Amino acid sequence: MNNNINEVLAKETARIQQKILKGMENMLKVDDIETGVTPHETVYREDMVEVHHYKPIGEKTTSIPLLVTYALVNRQYMMDLQQDRSLFRKLLEAGNDLYVIDWGYPSKMHKYISMEDYILGYMDNVIDFIREHSNNDKINLMGVCQGGTFSLIYASLIPEKIRNLVLMVTPVDFDTHDSLLNVWSKVIDADLMIDVMGNIPGEFMNMGFLWLKPFALILDKYVGLLDNVDNPDVAENFIRMEKWIFDSPDQAGETIRQFVKDLYQANKMVKGELIIGDQIVDLSKVTMPVLNIYGEQDHLVPPHSSR
Repeated sequence: MNNNINEVLAKETARIQQKILKGMENMLKVDDIETGVTPHETVYREDMVEVHHYKPIGEKTTSIPLLVTYALVNRQYMMDLQQDRSLFRKLLEAGNDLYVIDWGYPSKMHKYISMEDYILGYMDNVIDFIREHSNNDKINLMGVCQGGTFSLIYASLIPEKIRNLVLMVTPVDFDTHDSLLNVWSKVIDADLMIDVMGNIPGEFMNMGFLWLKPFALILDKYVGLLDNVDNPDVAENFIRMEKWIFDSPDQAGETIRQFVKDLYQANKMVKGELIIGDQIVDLSKVTMPVLNIYGEQDHLVPPHSSR
């Protein structure tokens, strides 16, 4: 009996060793991972902000351009990771004329940039450019996560420039305890944090997001990688996702200060008390068609927040 057990253990040990060696070989073969794979050209620049215009795939089915606005805390190429995992490609195949904002990487000189600067400055300038570039009075606007919050605010302040509004996993009502992020944000001393650091480092934000689900985001994914590390596609996909996760721009101090204090802590947008520039954000002015997409299980933006 002992001989049989020892034989089984020896075979299993040898199998695991071979799997790990093959996994190391796969990892070493991976060159610089390509992301943002769908062909595009940069058609607009302002400070660190760029706008990418994507080349059509197939027949264009609408003359109304679509602008995608992603969150500031991560990079927009999450939606264009690879050819078979690309929302941008799907939008193009559906006949959309696609533009995407790349918010870039704020430096120390951008610490005083506010939500007003982002929404009524950069976003409005980009939308005016696209309206002229495409010869349209109105555009379709898609906002994702924090970019959805910005898009909703923009659509309430300047509705005459937006034909249709699409929101994806967008926090709107911040008064919820369904997300640990909302709970933590209510007790953060945003003034102290920003007065000390200026801009909030991307690494600091990333560590906070990881600790929202430490077992799933820190432990489980690496255990899962070991189970399949000998598969070259799994290894490459893992590295591609890790590249995106840790490609986190710093956050402009004044913007994150207002986002935390006015939205996470005071929930002013839903209450009709949020002021951007000298205007009150009135959601009743969002009268264009709205498609609101949210996850039934989302630890960052729970359904209650989006609904």
